[in-house]
Amino acid sequence: MNFLLETIRLGVGNLRLHLLRSVLTSLGIILGVGAVIVMVAIGEGNKQAALRDIQALGATNVIVRSSRPPESSTMGSQERSFIAKFGLLDQDLRRLRHFIDDAAFVVPLKSVGSEITYRQQRMSSQSFGTTPNLIRVANLRMDRGRYLTEEDLERNAKIAVIGSEVARQFFKLRDPLGAEFRVDDRIFRVVGVLKPVGLAGGAGSALVGRDLNKDVHIPLTTAKLEFGDVIQRRESGSFSGEEVQLAEIYITAESTETVINTAQRVEKLVEVGHPDLRDIEMIVPWELLENAKKTALVWNIVLISIAAISLLVGGIGIMNIMLASVTERTREIGIRRALGATRNHIIAQFLVETGTLSAVGGVLGIALGVGFSVAIESFLPWLLNLPFMREFVTASINLETQVTGWSIIASFLVAAMVGLGFGIYPAFVASRQDPIVALRHD
Repeated sequence: MNFLLETIRLGVGNLRLHLLRSVLTSLGIILGVGAVIVMVAIGEGNKQAALRDIQALGATNVIVRSSRPPESSTMGSQERSFIAKFGLLDQDLRRLRHFIDDAAFVVPLKSVGSEITYRQQRMSSQSFGTTPNLIRVANLRMDRGRYLTEEDLERNAKIAVIGSEVARQFFKLRDPLGAEFRVDDRIFRVVGVLKPVGLAGGAGSALVGRDLNKDVHIPLTTAKLEFGDVIQRRESGSFSGEEVQLAEIYITAESTETVINTAQRVEKLVEVGHPDLRDIEMIVPWELLENAKKTALVWNIVLISIAAISLLVGGIGIMNIMLASVTERTREIGIRRALGATRNHIIAQFLVETGTLSAVGGVLGIALGVGFSVAIESFLPWLLNLPFMREFVTASINLETQVTGWSIIASFLVAAMVGLGFGIYPAFVASRQDPIVALRHD
């Protein structure tokens, strides 16, 4: 025990004699460990953000959506006027409800209106007629008021539940509950406001194709009665229109184990009325979730491999410095051998020094990596908002990081092994010095 403590004391003492050189030697390890932690944190943060957005669509959901094909335009009597007929039909909904009888929910959405207005403010319409079950199927939450009810459907109520962004833009200075606004020329009363949905600008938003915070939900029966199936848009004396009976249908499987099978059955049933699914899109969040996890794993491996190069360079730096140290300390080695030190004693001393360099470098690298990972979330938006940066970068970039325990432990252990591994050769070179030749060395 005394021998071990004395060896550690001598090794650390030798490093302190050349403190600056020791710090520079371990710099490669410091940067390598820090790079691994930062790379993993960025990869894990982006993965979690993507998974969270996809999960918000419902892990057990299968989403079938009407999609306008390029050749779907049917010209009317005037050259500049046409109505395109495509997408999901009411009979598709009936077919799904009949044959997918084990589904927990089958919820339709019907797109209505071309514009929503409140006083002098206008927005493009993202209004949908739907049923009360949508709040459960789409994982929505109420911020204020209430959601749609069966009673609203039965009495064709002209009420609406609005998204958080609609409430923010239209009702900045008042409580939206009870306020009236228009969808085209129909008046609706606000009975509820949804909490913000974390899909705006995220992976989920790209999948859904819109910002869900701008949605307006009205009873499905009211949508059919008030708007019909044709949505018209007028521009510069011409108009275009879309005849779509249903915009989307959410089918909720009983569990994640059955969702893929349910999706396959849904695809076959929808394909009966829509050959090749040319005007239909299908989104299976669970399938996307699994693919996102696999993609994230591949990217983590790639990022870690790139960052690990710094660790390799750091190990080579340690070996070079220790080989130079062997030459500098040849006479010291000779004196220790003459006083009775064995080759194992010399090896142990040099391994203690390389181990200390790599261990201290690993600890400093962990501090650097964790600190940078935490700071980058706030620093990057601040940097991109600087006046001179706005000329080059116009998009808003939100980088999410998540430091993982396994990346800290793994990077430290790898750093320690790299330091010891590259320190073995210099240690053996030192131990093989001839004591007589070493004593005569200047």
